[in-house]
Amino acid sequence: MGTPSKMAGQLRLRGGDSRRGTARECRGLFPFRRLSKKGKNLLLNMKKSRGRTGRKRRRKHLRSFMDGVNCSHKLEYIKLKKWLKERGFEDSNLRPAEFWETGRGLMTTKALQAGDLIISLPEKCLLTTGTVLSSCLGGHIVKWKPPVSPVLALCTFLIAERHSGDKSPWKPYLDVLPKTYTCLACLEPDVINLLPKPLKKKAQEQKMMIQDLFRSSKAFFSSLQPLFAESTGTIFNYSALEWAWCTINTRTIYMKHPHRDCFSLEPDVYALAPYLDLLNHSPNVQVKAAFNEQTRNYEIWTNSQCKKYQEVFICYGPHDNQRLLLEYGFVAMDNPHSSVYVSPDTLLKYFSPLDKQRKAKVSILKDHNYLENLSFGWEGPSWRLLTALEVLSLGADQL
Repeated sequence: MGTPSKMAGQLRLRGGDSRRGTARECRGLFPFRRLSKKGKNLLLNMKKSRGRTGRKRRRKHLRSFMDGVNCSHKLEYIKLKKWLKERGFEDSNLRPAEFWETGRGLMTTKALQAGDLIISLPEKCLLTTGTVLSSCLGGHIVKWKPPVSPVLALCTFLIAERHSGDKSPWKPYLDVLPKTYTCLACLEPDVINLLPKPLKKKAQEQKMMIQDLFRSSKAFFSSLQPLFAESTGTIFNYSALEWAWCTINTRTIYMKHPHRDCFSLEPDVYALAPYLDLLNHSPNVQVKAAFNEQTRNYEIWTNSQCKKYQEVFICYGPHDNQRLLLEYGFVAMDNPHSSVYVSPDTLLKYFSPLDKQRKAKVSILKDHNYLENLSFGWEGPSWRLLTALEVLSLGADQL
């Protein structure tokens, strides 16, 4: 909307009922016959827009805006859909769109009912550790000791393919991936320090884990030098690893793979799913998602309804907003799984420091890991919080 003019502001101040007073005030200040033809048309259109047709038009425009703006005409999505089609993906109901509340997502062009198939993505479209081993990185990974983790293998592949640019067969997918992430691990330390204590601790642990992964992987990255003209130190820098790790952490689907000796013993359960990963999370929907061994497709079925031209949601799991912010970089409105976390320091403030058995109580709780993840939600205190409160409240004879 444009900025209201000074004259319009005066008219609002002078006119009582905005629906009746505007035209009358205009006539008082500027006789209608003195207005230009353009000015007369403008006033007439303003008058018309206040009628039933104008209101319907505004409501329709607002609904259209709130439902989402179709983005399937954008070149990056055209290239992605073409790339997926070459790999056997067929879809006629989902469209990439920008939504008012969630940003980028997928809208449906037909109403969905419980039991409908949302998306079916062929195995050839999925990016897994099998994809990595079949690339030029495969031989180096097989030879490297100690074995790399499945996550590091996927991170390495993403960094290498992004560096390849136009030469990468995965470029249409890489082009629609976020350039940056809002995961807590990506924030500066001074921003992390502003978080509530329990969340701050988890964010710092996550950041340190990525830093440790980078330090421990330098030798492996250096071993890949024969594959690149540029220095691997430049290509596989910390910023690149952080981006790749966040891509995997926020966008992979669960897909169990058989263990291979060339990988460490960490579970190999990750798969990147182009286009499917545009689906946003809602805690209020239910879906069934799994890899279909018969069709060799990864399928998502909805147990909820969705109206035509509205955003299609899936559920990432029954996560509270702390978990969503930590792992995915967003929070969900009206989240039924919302929880408030209580730090041990906050909890201990409400118990007397003169209690002679206080140290023993705290020691018992620490030994059994009952001073972590203390929370209460819509249904009250968690079982862990109740247990901690009960132990701290015990009398001398009860302990």
